[in-house]
Amino acid sequence: MKNLKLEIYTPSGMIFDGEVYSVTLPGAKDIFTVLKDHGAIISSLKKGVIKYKIDKDDEEVFTIEVLGGFAEVKKNVVTVCLETVIK
Repeated sequence: MKNLKLEIYTPSGMIFDGEVYSVTLPGAKDIFTVLKDHGAIISSLKKGVIKYKIDKDDEEVFTIEVLGGFAEVKKNVVTVCLETVIK
């Protein structure tokens, strides 16, 4: 895998499944960014914004405003389960 795989789920189903360069998450204690080869982690998420970039040199940053949930990072796969997406 070239980068990270990002999977984002809501109670309605999967809303994103793709390869990204980085993802920034609103962790319960602080915002954190995940890059390729990040150590394994599970974190609850608070209200905030998930940001992800598809390519390292790409200036476009995609955002999803969320109310909370949790994230798991394991073997270059970031799985995010959300309670609600605001937009």
